Amino acid sequence: MAGPITAGADGSPESLAAVRWAAREAVLRGLPLRIVHAWLWQPLDVPIVQDKEAQAVSAERLVREAGAEVSARYPDLPVTTEVLPETAVAALLGEAERSRMLVLGSRGHGTLVGFLVGSYGQQVIASAECPVVSVRAPAGDAEVTEESQPQAGDEIVVGQQGSAEDSAAVLGFAFETAAAHGAPVRAVRAWSLPPFFAYSPGTLRLVDEAGGLEPYEKQALGQALAPWRERFPDVPVTEHVEIGSAGQVLLSAVSRARLLVVGRRARRSAIGMRIGSVAHASLHHAPCPVAVVPHA
Repeated sequence: MAGPITAGADGSPESLAAVRWAAREAVLRGLPLRIVHAWLWQPLDVPIVQDKEAQAVSAERLVREAGAEVSARYPDLPVTTEVLPETAVAALLGEAERSRMLVLGSRGHGTLVGFLVGSYGQQVIASAECPVVSVRAPAGDAEVTEESQPQAGDEIVVGQQGSAEDSAAVLGFAFETAAAHGAPVRAVRAWSLPPFFAYSPGTLRLVDEAGGLEPYEKQALGQALAPWRERFPDVPVTEHVEIGSAGQVLLSAVSRARLLVVGRRARRSAIGMRIGSVAHASLHHAPCPVAVVPHA
């Protein structure tokens, strides 16, 4: 998808970390940066003094200062800022339709906060048409600086599930990111022993031809990676196949990750849009930024 990298800002340390991460990513990818803040005047039903004009001025100052900080650090980076007269979810989903990726801040190892609060963050991640990256704020009062960014050699870790077609969008995003960063990819495929009756005769034949369950899973991962190895021949790749739940296996592999890339099904289920258990575990427990990529 063509378009800028868009970051949500609200002045919190979490959103400022997201803006700084998005700016560096835009520089590495040669893309413009867009900084947005959702502010919709909604009079309260309580008798307190509300100054609509002052709040509007504050919102404009917030994005202007965020843009000025980024421009001072990266003077050649094209930066635009805008205050959007919408609710947070509506504003971000609208931005996702025309952005290469959306970057949001999150705090600690718990619920997403910052530009979005609680379930709002999950609504955006579950419905956005572009990849959404969740960036954690630095511990304490530490600032995200060029020196504190992950160093060369850190991996882009990506979870691969299903067939090559199922994981094409997720692997494509991971390889594009690795190429921009000059980083290696660690492709992780988790597997488990299914009930005997889950195997069809065709599956049993493929497993037998591969020499067993684990060789079959390794073969499936290799086939999914093949077109991306060919497209990005300079990106080193480590194939990681391990028995266990996908969330646990992925989280055990991110100790040297600068980014974890996971997928989510883009189609709507009977109970609405969901981010999936793997993305949910990654967002809440990974120590590095997490990109959630929609796929068919």
